[in-house]
Amino acid sequence: MYTTSTAFLEALHDCGVRLLYCNFGSDHPGLIEALAEARAAGRTVPRVVTCPNEMVALSAAHGSALATGQAQAVLVHVECGTQALAGAIHNAAKGRAPVLIFAGRSPVTQEGELRGSRNEFIQWIQDVFDQHGIVRGYVKYDNEIRTGRNVKQLVTRAMQFAHSDPKGPVYLTGAREVMDEEIPPQPLDPADWQPIAPAALPEDGAAALAAELAAARRPLIVTSYLGRNPDAVGELVALARALGAGVLESAPSALNFPADDPLYQGNQWNQPRQNAALAEADVVLVIDSDVPWIPTVSRPAESARIHHIDVDPLKQQMPLWHIPARTVWRADAATALRQLNRHVAARHRDDSRIAERRAHYAARHAERDAALCALEATPSGEITPEFAVACIRQHLTADSIVVSEAISNYHTVINHLRLGRPGSLFASGASSLGWSGGAALGMKLARPQAEVVALVGDGSYMFSVPSSVYWIARQYEAPFLTLVFNNRGWKSPKLSALAVHPQGYASRANDLDTSFDPPPDYAGIAAAAGGAHAMTVKRPEDMEAATAEAFRVLREERRCVVLDVWVPRH
Repeated sequence: MYTTSTAFLEALHDCGVRLLYCNFGSDHPGLIEALAEARAAGRTVPRVVTCPNEMVALSAAHGSALATGQAQAVLVHVECGTQALAGAIHNAAKGRAPVLIFAGRSPVTQEGELRGSRNEFIQWIQDVFDQHGIVRGYVKYDNEIRTGRNVKQLVTRAMQFAHSDPKGPVYLTGAREVMDEEIPPQPLDPADWQPIAPAALPEDGAAALAAELAAARRPLIVTSYLGRNPDAVGELVALARALGAGVLESAPSALNFPADDPLYQGNQWNQPRQNAALAEADVVLVIDSDVPWIPTVSRPAESARIHHIDVDPLKQQMPLWHIPARTVWRADAATALRQLNRHVAARHRDDSRIAERRAHYAARHAERDAALCALEATPSGEITPEFAVACIRQHLTADSIVVSEAISNYHTVINHLRLGRPGSLFASGASSLGWSGGAALGMKLARPQAEVVALVGDGSYMFSVPSSVYWIARQYEAPFLTLVFNNRGWKSPKLSALAVHPQGYASRANDLDTSFDPPPDYAGIAAAAGGAHAMTVKRPEDMEAATAEAFRVLREERRCVVLDVWVPRH
């Protein structure tokens, strides 16, 4: 029997989906039957990954997309499962992650008129007026499958949207009767539904921008997520070195520039201080950044000339957004940087000017590097986050991927890992916490040969639904290592309150209702849920040995490991 569900699964596979993260419900009999029929017949379908929690499912698909560039799919239960996607839909949208979400719908008949008609009481309760409205503010495309005769067109069109810049999630639904409809086979070639090709700068604009950057005294390039495309990193390195320009990361969600390059000027998050490199720049190129600076605490000089290149320069989903850019282009970062490199190489070679810039930025880099090294010394008393990250760094390999959801230690992770390989570091690029567990799982499933390490805050860890994450990891043999920065509470709300009311009552209070003290047994949760190797580390003298043992277990026993590392209280 060839049904809409059969054609749907074929379309997913033909579009490159290899992992189908599923939370099945009563709306999915057609899909469950089609999966069983395909396996019995020996036909290839996407691999089903059973996910007891929907946020974990979508976070895993997000992680898979970051690791491979290819959208995977998530299957959830009617409007209940759609709502249970929770903050993961925010993360996929704001992080511009391509992923296809399919949700069933309550049956549209109630008297047995069609196969799949209502036969359970919940199917009246789950019938809502606007199921798509739950996610419409976050998805690039949404549609309902009304017949199986064009289901492949809808899937390939949805994937075309998901993979076209700015990338993002898409949402399809189908009622039970429709997904069980018998149809003739539906041949379709996804090659006829290509995503929009990467956009380039206008050549006159590229020439003018290259000339202005070359003529600047202190050119600076600011980026946040350019490194989601590893090819763009090499182009940025080439341009910065050709110009002698500094590179500053603002709230980075990928490795955008090698941390050991002398032109690297560090990363700025919410730290309440003016960034020195930004203050002295006379020409600033912002490329692929949602928040290149926070103007209440750090901004370029009034005289600086700012130029902006982005896949989404209007920030169409942000009601309030502005930077004073003289020129703005919608373009693919790798393509635009390649154009700029050609113009610089052909026309702009002032070796003395370039040498002076390089020396200036290299001196700043060396000063910063020395300060960071001093922070990594073995502490006395309590484990510092800087020391913990340095211990992790010693064990990373060329195949390691680091997932960061360290929140108040975001900058610590980047500063002290000192990574240089494109594709070796990712954050969500958004703000709904709990992404890291599913994301690490999805990266490991999509790239089984990679070694995945997650560095997370204790609040983020609890949000990540570890009981679900570690069960899935064991079930599908996808081990990864997690280090939890256990500061016994939420540090970020405390920092936010003190930033707004530095001399207020909160600054003098002993309890701000942000404490998890005494904390849960974070490592024990993972051990109970998925047989993870659980380790709690409270003393600096135990940290290096514990880290070595954690990596041994990960590599030799192929088990998840959770290092619960006690750092100073929040």
